[in-house]
Amino acid sequence: MTDRPVALVTGATAGIGAAFARELSAQGYDLVLVARDQARLEALAAELGGAEVLPADLSTPEGCDLVAARLAAPVDLLVNNAGMSLNTPFPRSSVEREELLLRLNVNAVMRLTLAALPGMSARGRGDIINVSSVTGFAAMMPGSTYPATKAWVTNFSESTGLLVRSTGVRVMALCPGFTRTEFHERAGIDASKTPSWLWLDAGRVVRDGLRDLKKGKLVSVPDWKYKMVVFGVRHAPQGLVRRVARTTRGRIGRGDH
Repeated sequence: MTDRPVALVTGATAGIGAAFARELSAQGYDLVLVARDQARLEALAAELGGAEVLPADLSTPEGCDLVAARLAAPVDLLVNNAGMSLNTPFPRSSVEREELLLRLNVNAVMRLTLAALPGMSARGRGDIINVSSVTGFAAMMPGSTYPATKAWVTNFSESTGLLVRSTGVRVMALCPGFTRTEFHERAGIDASKTPSWLWLDAGRVVRDGLRDLKKGKLVSVPDWKYKMVVFGVRHAPQGLVRRVARTTRGRIGRGDH
């Protein structure tokens, strides 16, 4: 037995998920690492000096069941980071691809949050971070359903966080913008024309998110420039926001994880 806190991180083998694993390991957490690729999970666990690995495809009911069962054991922090985007405008997409997006970005977040909350509430402590995106604050990517999934994650996290905070449990949505990860390559998105000043470092995103969690924030937007983006889309006239979205083709914030 150990008195070290336990964190379960999904999508742990790359990008923001791997950055969470490294930062939480450095902070003294025992880790449960979840992703589809067992070889990469084991390589990361070895790099960190040991961790529990749990290969699972969270876009499937079986994968969600496996991780939900693990969350029935005491876990102090759940990081729902696994996610995907589709590099296809909705009218040219398929039902199968859109349902895959919803299963991973929405259903898995709901299932695992619901699996973790009862134990955390009973113990009177626990934290859940759901990785969302600044794209969820407005229709900034015309033709893409990815922002709609992230709007759900942010709203769900904020609402759930308000409900359970009296039990000692914290739930927060982490909403980064462009972050240097494998996200674009896996989705087939060409981000080469994105200005360098828009990119964030995954480690910095994680540290900012953990800091905001400790402050009790329900929504965390790392970096001042993306705070300005979110303020603008929330408070500017919606007609102006839509014109900007059409002009930029919705590229802002697409590279979160």
